[in-house]
Amino acid sequence: MGADLLLYEKGIFETAFEKYGAIVAVFASGIVIRDIAPLLKDKWSDPGVVVVDSNLNFAIPILGGHHGANEIAKKLAELGAVPVLTTATEVHGKPSVEGIADRLGCDIFNKESTVAVNCALLDQDVEVLELKGPKIVVVDEDVSVLVRKKQDNG
Repeated sequence: MGADLLLYEKGIFETAFEKYGAIVAVFASGIVIRDIAPLLKDKWSDPGVVVVDSNLNFAIPILGGHHGANEIAKKLAELGAVPVLTTATEVHGKPSVEGIADRLGCDIFNKESTVAVNCALLDQDVEVLELKGPKIVVVDEDVSVLVRKKQDNG
């Protein structure tokens, strides 16, 4: 995965949103927030965005914490930046549905479930079940269904 250095110019975030899955912006957070606001679609397609101050003191995920931005902020700690994480599961040292899915090599089938399940993960242990088919599974809206990603055999 390569990284490009793009200098600020009008429309730079629009270009970056189209081209990259994650953005590290060495800018004031206000500039970044105002510039990305019109570009936001949803948490599942927007890139992760981490704001870093020019002195490399802090790395702040402002978008997509559960979708890679928290991990980028933690990586930036190797350069001396303090990661400022605000996602509840991270703050409380708990796993998230997104993190579990990533660790297991899965996609989240019913994405709308993650809010309820992430809230539950804050208060209790949530069992991860693995079912091998053929099966029919009926779930409530507060059950996240993970589907293993297809293995590339090429």
